[in-house]
Amino acid sequence: MHVLAASKKQSRSSYALAFEQKEHRVLVELIDSLLDYLTDLLGSCASFQVLDEDDLAESLRQVLLRNRYLLVLDDLWDIEAWNLLEKSLPNDVNGSRILFTSRFQNLSSKFKPNTEPYYLRQLTDEESWTLLQKKLSDKGGCPPTLSEVGYQIAKICRGLPLTIVLVAGILANTAQDSWEEVTKSLSSTVLDNEYCMKTLELSYNHLPDYLKPCLLYFGAFREDEVVNVRRLLWLWISEGFVQKAEEKSLEEAAYNYLMALINRSLVMVTDQRTTSGAKACQLHDLVREFCVEKAKEESFLHIIRCWKGPFCLAEPSSHHRVWIQSSWELKTWELMLIFPNLRCLLLFGYHAFDCEEKPSRILLPKLLRVLDLGDWGFGESFPMEVLLLVHLRYLALCGITSIPSAIVKLSRLETLIVKHPESNIVLPNTIWDIRTLSYLHDESREATRNCDEILVFDCLTQLESLQLIGFRGYGFNFPLNLKKLSLSENCQPWSEISTIGKLPNLIVLKLHDSSFIGEEWVMKEGEFPNLRVLELLRLDIRNWTASSDDFCHLEKLVVRHCKKLEEVPACLGECPTLEMIQVENCSESLANSIKQIQQEQMDSGNEVLKIIIENCCDDTLILSTE
Repeated sequence: MHVLAASKKQSRSSYALAFEQKEHRVLVELIDSLLDYLTDLLGSCASFQVLDEDDLAESLRQVLLRNRYLLVLDDLWDIEAWNLLEKSLPNDVNGSRILFTSRFQNLSSKFKPNTEPYYLRQLTDEESWTLLQKKLSDKGGCPPTLSEVGYQIAKICRGLPLTIVLVAGILANTAQDSWEEVTKSLSSTVLDNEYCMKTLELSYNHLPDYLKPCLLYFGAFREDEVVNVRRLLWLWISEGFVQKAEEKSLEEAAYNYLMALINRSLVMVTDQRTTSGAKACQLHDLVREFCVEKAKEESFLHIIRCWKGPFCLAEPSSHHRVWIQSSWELKTWELMLIFPNLRCLLLFGYHAFDCEEKPSRILLPKLLRVLDLGDWGFGESFPMEVLLLVHLRYLALCGITSIPSAIVKLSRLETLIVKHPESNIVLPNTIWDIRTLSYLHDESREATRNCDEILVFDCLTQLESLQLIGFRGYGFNFPLNLKKLSLSENCQPWSEISTIGKLPNLIVLKLHDSSFIGEEWVMKEGEFPNLRVLELLRLDIRNWTASSDDFCHLEKLVVRHCKKLEEVPACLGECPTLEMIQVENCSESLANSIKQIQQEQMDSGNEVLKIIIENCCDDTLILSTE
């Protein structure tokens, strides 16, 4: 059973196996629970305390032999304790069962490969409210006049029983006219609870050292913020948290770090990738507040919620990372004065630097590796002072309309994010001469570029993932190493897609919003040899033709808002790898062709194919699974 850290129940018996686990202690605790049976065997109630591990294991085996038992192991952290315990458990095929709980998803595969754990779901809002009322009933109950605010408090607990129990204790000791204040400051109030702190502290202490800074980094994001996974990974990489693993890129290694935190139930996935894994993530308020407090305690991150001038601190600080949430008149020379050793500067808010501070006078710490200005702005001119930051690896700017060719001076730059919601951003050709540049994200109204696509892709031979929006009038000449491609508003004729179909390593292809125009897509034989996922969104295609040699490895097909498309290729009925087809807001004839493919797959023995049809056939909902 896999559970969230905050949904852990308190142990009801003294022999429950939880928290600190040593192999010898596991056996001692378990045998202690069977003390009445062991007294005759060992002759002394205390004698088993001094036995070595092998003797303890044999004593336990003798007690359980030819008996039917249910063994519950609570809150396992690793496999070592089980490896010792397993040989003590006889299998007499008499209905004995073993149940273990853990906050680590991957432990189940080590216990019994090829099996799925039972995931303990979070409570619904109604169940949370029922539990809160029950806990309050022992403490005087919830006044009818406060039912509405009580229900809101229950919702904020997000279905985590531990949080609800802690909140009930807080409310019982809070004046009824202050319950509204509890609602506003719930997460920080819960964090004060000693037991909750110990639980989160324990999870943190059990993290490998290389994961601890990755977790604490979440303290730099705002409460309830949904964090883009790719942005997070590149921040970690730029900070130097990620060590390259054998035969893996830095981004792959960083993603493994994130999955390790997710598997420990410290991070929640809010949006899934098209293939698998996390696209966006978030922390429970409780965990985030813990990260903020721990980061402060370990001088990992200094958070300034409102900048009040250079003397907001008594003396210069040695912090390497600073997050400033809000300020109306932030002068960069103040940062230099207070944080002379700054390596990472993160700014959030919709404010600009002091208008008296011209771009030529902006001063930034020369050792900066990460500069993320969020929604802050220097105006439309690129701050030339940034070009002096020779150690910079991560740069995010907002509001500028062009980038100077001198950007090439940032020879260590790995990530560049630029955005302007109301204007275009011009990228210079020299940007492709930055050999360390791995991630470029342009979030402007309409992409205006004076760069040739050949110059781009000739430099990016190792590129694996690419998203292009609004590149009109350009031919396609993508690097052969490309694995994931997303196109939007490119307005290419369907004849151009054959170039993409020849990419030998392409796994994921997303065609959105008039990426290709025209009503007929006729595929050539043998195209897309390794494609696993195909997603079509808001295209005006009517006829789609393919042969059995196309899509020979396709696993997932998604078609949304392609209302003219009459049917999908019949050859998909012969595709042996197909696992899912999902269509939404499409024609009735398309829905019927999907059902026909499902029948053909079932006739061929494919029982895992899942079909989802939504809002087709005059907006009725049809849901069909295997």
